[in-house]
Amino acid sequence: MYHPFSVAETIKTAWNVLKRNFVPLIVYSVISLFIYEFVDFLKAFILIDDDMGSRLVIILLQMVVQAYIGLSFYKLILTLMDREYYEFEFKDIVPSFKMAFNFIIIGLLLGVLFLLLFFLYVAAERYLGYPRIFEALELILILFIGLRCIFCICFIVDDNSAPLESLKQSFEITKDNFFKTLSIFLIIIAILILVLIPVIAIMNFFGLDEDNGGFVFRLAFYCWFILTFPFIQVIIMVTYRKLVYSHLDVDDDIAETN
Repeated sequence: MYHPFSVAETIKTAWNVLKRNFVPLIVYSVISLFIYEFVDFLKAFILIDDDMGSRLVIILLQMVVQAYIGLSFYKLILTLMDREYYEFEFKDIVPSFKMAFNFIIIGLLLGVLFLLLFFLYVAAERYLGYPRIFEALELILILFIGLRCIFCICFIVDDNSAPLESLKQSFEITKDNFFKTLSIFLIIIAILILVLIPVIAIMNFFGLDEDNGGFVFRLAFYCWFILTFPFIQVIIMVTYRKLVYSHLDVDDDIAETN
């Protein structure tokens, strides 16, 4: 039977997926964190020159690493959600070069778009006045575009879509569910804050901050990242699947997402 998109059902399904696959998701989060730190190590100690060429190299390296980590994590989540139908190997969660390239293209396109919005905001503030109004409009527009585009990466992973095609698909599935998608986004923000509160409380209790407790502060950040990153990504992927089912008006196969 067809099931319309439900925020409550989506969060419940995401929680069930996380519970069933907690260990592999946590392990992959730790591996992702290690890779990020290794790239920072290269940035700090290997690429000593501070010229434009070195900066471009490290930016490109970071984009490639981000592409492969993000896409492979999404592929892992989709595979874990569907694994009762087949066995999978490590190679099954490794994204292709085409996927990584499309990911980077989307990042560049959105970066150019947001940069253009920033320049329009600066120009409007300088020549028209009313900076608060234009700042609010810019934030609303960025939020709107961000929410409508958020699932383009999912289509790249799940459907091997091209950059513009994936953006179009993301806009289509969120067309009639914008406020429900916004609700999911607000829940994600709430989760991040709720997990962060005890971390900050512990840091304050021991009188530590980034200056006098750098190691502890970094360790606390790692714990916060490892606890929140898997759940957030699972929520996004489950939301994507639910929206696709709802948009296509097909049976919602609970075995795949619940």
